[in-house]
Amino acid sequence: MASEGILMGMGNPLLDISSVVDDEFLQKYDLKLNNAILAEEKHLPMYEEMANKYNNVEYIAGGATQNSIRVAQWMLQIPGATVYIGCIGKDKFGEEMKKNSKLAGVNVHYYEDESAPTGTCAVCVVGGERSLVANLSAANCYKTEHLKRQENWALVEKAKYFYIAGFFLTVSPESIQLVAEHAAANDKVFMMNLSAPFICEFFKDAQEKALPYMDYVFGNETEARTFSKVHGWETDNVEEIALKISRWPKASGTHKRITVITQGADPVVVAEDGKVQKFPVILLPKEKLVDTNGAGDAFVGGFLSQLVHEKSIEDCVRAGCYAANVIIQRSGCTFPEKPDFN
Repeated sequence: MASEGILMGMGNPLLDISSVVDDEFLQKYDLKLNNAILAEEKHLPMYEEMANKYNNVEYIAGGATQNSIRVAQWMLQIPGATVYIGCIGKDKFGEEMKKNSKLAGVNVHYYEDESAPTGTCAVCVVGGERSLVANLSAANCYKTEHLKRQENWALVEKAKYFYIAGFFLTVSPESIQLVAEHAAANDKVFMMNLSAPFICEFFKDAQEKALPYMDYVFGNETEARTFSKVHGWETDNVEEIALKISRWPKASGTHKRITVITQGADPVVVAEDGKVQKFPVILLPKEKLVDTNGAGDAFVGGFLSQLVHEKSIEDCVRAGCYAANVIIQRSGCTFPEKPDFN
């Protein structure tokens, strides 16, 4: 049975500022759909502009890892089964985030930075597809000292499964390493996500250092192809790439590595033991699609909710597809009160 604190996530807590925008807005800020980037100087005015220009702006607790953990918590319906760590600012958005997460039943232990505001992520939606621009602010200030505090390290010792999105590699690779080594030494399950093409390209060394510890690697087809290109594999075939990632050397022999790649409406690719399985997703009529923001995060959350129950890969993928299907019919990574997954 999934018990209290069994699943722990660590990442960048961001408040999503979500709005339907137009192509002109995307062009103005040089944004591509289905992409995620870190904000540069030129992007900073967009947050204000979104809030003023569009009347359908929503503020939703986000950040990739936090989304996945919240979805897993929702699917599990066991109070405090999940734990989440990250850095927020001492401000209104930070308070909002705390309230949101506690309502979701997640046991959050935020490090609160005195100087930086809570991080935000612009979610620009056009035709149901999204482009993400993250202004990390406080999320970028996470310190390993917080993780090492007795009350927080106790959470690490209690957890049996760890999930960290690749985005956290830009903030605290040393925290990732601490948790990864703990998981390997104690036969626990350590999982990460490729998260975005820019992580595979510009944080390649940090990603490669963590990779031997990963028992599960998640990602989507674009990230997988970028990973392949960066490593000179000269293949765009997602199945081949998934196999190659699963064969990457491991730090500990307790668990084999399983690679799980989603492909939007196309089947989910799972590579393990030198074999590939493909699982169809639940297809949704275009008119029911609200936005794809959080779809990949929700897939992981659903997957993890069954993994901690030690269910089969097939059940894990089915739960992932269910959760993603629910989330894309709603704005942002939000969900109804109770899941109806069986």
